[in-house]
Amino acid sequence: MKKITKAVFPVAGMGSRFLPATKASPKEMMPIVDKPLIQYAVEEAVAAGITDMVFITGRNKRAIEDHFDKAYELEAELAMRGKDELLRVVREVIPAHINCIYIRQTEALGLGHAVLCARPVIQDEPFAVILADDLIDGETPIVSQMMDVFRQHQCSILGVQDVPREQTRSYGIVDATPLGPDIEQVNAIVEKPEPEDAPSTLAVVGRYILTPRIFYHLEKVQAGAGGEIQLTDGIAALMREEKMLAYRFKGTRYDCGSKLGYLQATVALGLKHPEVRDEFDAYLKGLK
Repeated sequence: MKKITKAVFPVAGMGSRFLPATKASPKEMMPIVDKPLIQYAVEEAVAAGITDMVFITGRNKRAIEDHFDKAYELEAELAMRGKDELLRVVREVIPAHINCIYIRQTEALGLGHAVLCARPVIQDEPFAVILADDLIDGETPIVSQMMDVFRQHQCSILGVQDVPREQTRSYGIVDATPLGPDIEQVNAIVEKPEPEDAPSTLAVVGRYILTPRIFYHLEKVQAGAGGEIQLTDGIAALMREEKMLAYRFKGTRYDCGSKLGYLQATVALGLKHPEVRDEFDAYLKGLK
């Protein structure tokens, strides 16, 4: 039985929907309360037992590397001032046993190409793909849930949820057959279909476990509009030779690639934050 120890984080996108905030800072570094989006994604992977974090980066993404690096000057300053709690927070951004690996995607050629860039590190192992834009809050981390399914079935798994039919044009949509509670056999996947053409309303949302065979198919994919290689096309080819499952995860997803989703995540996690939740709750109630 193969164990998953690596996660790929495609973080090379421009973040144009959040300009001008993302003009000089990566969208993945935008904070939800007091942690950037990418840290929530990495913490989810760490909680699932993953030890190798593979970041597919681009220009102007140096802040991500700096965030997960040791900050000697900052730590020395906090120690000198006796700010022990803040020092602990800074040191615990990422555990000491975690490896961070950075690969530059030199051209913006799509999500499929970003995943393909990870091949030299992943090699012949199954791996997770986590999109930081999709912040998913679950009692059990979503990747942990999916790894439990992988241990049982040993095949690729797509994290999915139902979306309103009018939103299908924003997602990869699967046609699937129920196999059991929360698990379905994927028969087909279509990238961003019009609502009237969508085979279902079951959308793939930012969490994948993939077998290494996906790299073979991504190499064969023909670039589509804008010269991009779509991960959906590679997945469609992979499912023709391997079993693939869709998993309805248990948790609440916030689409932090949109302004509304980002604001919703800020409110929801602010109401959970032990430092500010009570005062924040009182403030929100006062607005009504």
